[in-house]
Amino acid sequence: MTEPFALVVRFTLAPGAAQAFDELVARTVESIRSHEPGTVIYAVHDVDGKPEQRIFYELYRDRAAFDAHEEQPHTRHFLSERNRYLVSTEVDFLSVRTGKGVPLASPA
Repeated sequence: MTEPFALVVRFTLAPGAAQAFDELVARTVESIRSHEPGTVIYAVHDVDGKPEQRIFYELYRDRAAFDAHEEQPHTRHFLSERNRYLVSTEVDFLSVRTGKGVPLASPA
């Protein structure tokens, strides 16, 4: 059985960087949609009352799918460019315990 792999990332944007960061994200997400079948969810959220923050929720079929995501040219481009727009980044890796609509395990 393989286990899903998930993470949450909170980005705090530099003043005036929101539009450029959001454009970089939009280009990246388009490539994720078309080239990453192992990426189950890649959701980018605004935070109410905090226009300088973005939260990403990412769910991958398994750790191998996440590793494949990290090696994609569009992901590598995003990782190399994002810091120019950021004040801080916080990452939490998650273990799926239970939920609705979440593949908790798949046959090996």
